[in-house]
Amino acid sequence: MSLRVGVIGTGAIGRDHIRRLTSVVAGVEIVAVADADPELARRVAGEAGARVLPGDRLIGEPDVDAVLVCSWGATHADYVLAAIAAGKPVFCEKPLATTPDAALAIVDAEARRGKRLVQVGYMRRYDDAYRALKRELDGGVIGAPLMMHCAHRNASVPAFYRPDDMITDTAVHEIDMLRWLFGAEIVAVRVLRPRTGGHTGDLPEPMLLVLELDGGVLADVEISVNARYGYDIRGEILGESGTAALGEPGVVAVRSAGRLAVPIAGDWRERFGPAYDAELRDWAGTVRAGQPPGGPSCWDGYAATSVSAAALSSLRTGERVVVSLGDQPELYRRE
Repeated sequence: MSLRVGVIGTGAIGRDHIRRLTSVVAGVEIVAVADADPELARRVAGEAGARVLPGDRLIGEPDVDAVLVCSWGATHADYVLAAIAAGKPVFCEKPLATTPDAALAIVDAEARRGKRLVQVGYMRRYDDAYRALKRELDGGVIGAPLMMHCAHRNASVPAFYRPDDMITDTAVHEIDMLRWLFGAEIVAVRVLRPRTGGHTGDLPEPMLLVLELDGGVLADVEISVNARYGYDIRGEILGESGTAALGEPGVVAVRSAGRLAVPIAGDWRERFGPAYDAELRDWAGTVRAGQPPGGPSCWDGYAATSVSAAALSSLRTGERVVVSLGDQPELYRRE
């Protein structure tokens, strides 16, 4: 029997996920869609063979087994809370919520229900290169980790991209990745800025986040969103007896005419497409099996939002900001 999914939000990521669920992931049927743009919703629904409903109504429909939330970030919390109240599994694209308080309310609602229903869309945990890096780290090949150096560079960003997005939409991927990779919470953050380049406009770029993890590991994350030359993701861990770094996934190096040429991804779809496939395949598989999702949880979403809020504060003040998450509910400690 197919997993019947309702999708809220039919923008670029929503349409990409609908394509993924219908052509890459087996056993899924899109039965309903919702979007603030009625014409777009009708067009996408027609292509998917689904019907158009308001988002709040879609969640309660008897033939919607699970919900995918891909709408504007500020709407995520209400839709996720409604799905929890309805007892339906929900995959929520990041962010889980736009404020720590709203994210914590979701954590509390799910903890009261006593069952994990929510998975948050931090796809780097499903990327082959990051998984290989984590295996090397966990295997102890480089000894105890001391530091990590990261870079997240976009060739360009759309006109609607705002200064805060550099943290809440871009750096947040590294924030979640670091917590997962090292199995530790981020306890403090500071944001530093060098001189700006000639392509930045009103964006505060490049910027450098310095993140302190519980246990003493330090990580720095360079964010550049108008790097021009391509989409470039880097990461290197310094251990007490060696280093481990991300390789170049799926590329061929060409040596010719005295030059070494290595292709660079054009955007996030090219670099992380297989990871998006893997995360939705995993989510759909666990839901169809009646199991709780195994991917990033509400607690992960709350932690990422909290660290992002601290980084925004540091961006404005230049000061080191402490992150305090409070007690983790037992539901998430059992993972």
